[in-house]
Amino acid sequence: MAEAVLPKVDVPPATDSTAAPLHAGAPKPLKRSIGVVGGTLLTLSCLTPASSLFVIVPGMFATQGTGTALTLVIAAVMCVLVAFCYSELGTMVPSAGGEYAMVGTFMGRFAAWIAFIVAGIVVMVVPPIIALGTGEYITSIVSLDETGIKWAGALVMLGATVMGLLDLRANAWVTGVFLALEVVAAALVAFLGFGHTERGAGTLVKPEVLTEAGGMSPLTVGVLVSGLAVALFALQGFSTAVYLAEEMDQPRRTVSRTVLWTLGLGAVILILPTIAITLGAADMQTLTDGDLPTMIEGWSSHGMATFISLCIALAIINAAIVMVIQNSRVLYASARDRAWPAPVSRAFGTVNRFGAPWVATLAVGVPGAILCFVDLTLLGSVTSVAVALLYLVVAVGALASRRGAHKHTPAWRMPLWPAVPVVLIAGLLYVMYELAKSEPKAMYVTFGIIAAAAVYWAAYLLPRKETRWVITLADEGDKD
Repeated sequence: MAEAVLPKVDVPPATDSTAAPLHAGAPKPLKRSIGVVGGTLLTLSCLTPASSLFVIVPGMFATQGTGTALTLVIAAVMCVLVAFCYSELGTMVPSAGGEYAMVGTFMGRFAAWIAFIVAGIVVMVVPPIIALGTGEYITSIVSLDETGIKWAGALVMLGATVMGLLDLRANAWVTGVFLALEVVAAALVAFLGFGHTERGAGTLVKPEVLTEAGGMSPLTVGVLVSGLAVALFALQGFSTAVYLAEEMDQPRRTVSRTVLWTLGLGAVILILPTIAITLGAADMQTLTDGDLPTMIEGWSSHGMATFISLCIALAIINAAIVMVIQNSRVLYASARDRAWPAPVSRAFGTVNRFGAPWVATLAVGVPGAILCFVDLTLLGSVTSVAVALLYLVVAVGALASRRGAHKHTPAWRMPLWPAVPVVLIAGLLYVMYELAKSEPKAMYVTFGIIAAAAVYWAAYLLPRKETRWVITLADEGDKD
């Protein structure tokens, strides 16, 4: 594929509400080498539905009970609205910067900086959360205590970092193979669960939870809404297709298709086995405990449980690889847009002979390995807050995307605009309200990071607004 060519002339810095072409001396551009299939494989591996099924969903059973699948379905509907926003903005502003480039184009550079920081929280915290699940599913071949599980997660992160330094096209096929194993594992769980049903389908729409006294009580709306944040986290990943926009052929066509295909496939792979587990668990205590390997062994055999557990471990490794790849592109884009002092920006913008931003990859992967030793509950809560807040920022950006000159920009256009972003904003604000009540510590951590970022903006970026944080766009790679 022909590589995108940078303009060789100086351009004025962007205004506060628009993006500029790439500036002279910008980092070497990324290679355009993937289409819808490759992009979907990479992005679906980042969404990693089977990893979410086996790492995140078990914790949901404890709070959502038999309503876990219902919570995921409602979250999936919300994600369709999110996908519409990402698809429209991602085809209008195809950039490795993802959310911050899109938001900055329509809402100004300070909004872009906040979007970058919130996205940064997500991209730094999600990979170690997923990687930590590896230890839980290799216990069939090696015995690990809590410390061993943390070390296993750290090693997965370091291995994913090494893979992230290689060629993107090769990684697309590697992750495709791992993804196939992931789908097989999810399909086997669905088959076994549906084959050993213990309760009727009515329990899915009239959900109940196990009380501390051992009795049953209906799932309340408040608990369901608070669970939506975790469910959004479980489905999170489809939107990261926009990070690959500078490496996709014809991004104005490819990005939207990749986002929507990934969400649709991911939701099916996640929700169907969740329904099967809900119906197939021997009793409510078993379901609430969320010990999936034990459930699978009860439905089949130790050998089958071991096979599925190893497939899951590979799926988790696969997800870590793709997350490191995609997240490093955001850091690369921030360097191109000169968010940091010159030496730091030069380092993050350095591309190796495989076309990978290698310093940015290390900067994402190595801290991710360190985060494996942080309290997992806090990491999960912070991520839930950050994901909801990130979607909220993008929805506001989508609401502002059709004004002025942007009204006629060639792009995929969502149906029912502006109703889609308005409904999404209202729903996400309600989720944030429930999170503020149920996860105050996570809210403090998240908004504390945002406050520190605002100080950096005021002290360093704003006084240098002519030369720093100038949002730039690469050659689009197509002319439609």
